[in-house]
Amino acid sequence: MRMIFAALILSLGAGAAAAKTPLRDVPEIDRPMFAVAMAIEISNKCSDIKPRTLKGLAFLNSLKNKALDLGYSESEIKAYVDSEDEKNRMRAMGAQYMRQQGLDPKQTASLCELGRQEMARNSQIGVFLR
Repeated sequence: MRMIFAALILSLGAGAAAAKTPLRDVPEIDRPMFAVAMAIEISNKCSDIKPRTLKGLAFLNSLKNKALDLGYSESEIKAYVDSEDEKNRMRAMGAQYMRQQGLDPKQTASLCELGRQEMARNSQIGVFLR
């Protein structure tokens, strides 16, 4: 009986240890993903602003490797990247960020202005744009 109880305790402890923080709550993954998402949105909507595609892909690959190093599986990473909920959350964060910059997230011209500002600042968003 004691052996069964000890095994149960150990298995419960192992399950708790295996539980991971969602990638959205890992700042070293989520913050850079936000920058990439903003750069993509800007380059998609602003004809005079182009993406630095190779730089972006290399950066995304390094983020994926970081997530793998943190113990996340390929399927966990893919679920985070492909999640409609996460995409909607990033859009909401982008709108909030634009408002904080004094810009209107509903206006494409404001999005393009943000892109130019980010490039001028050489920010994490700006480095993915040209």
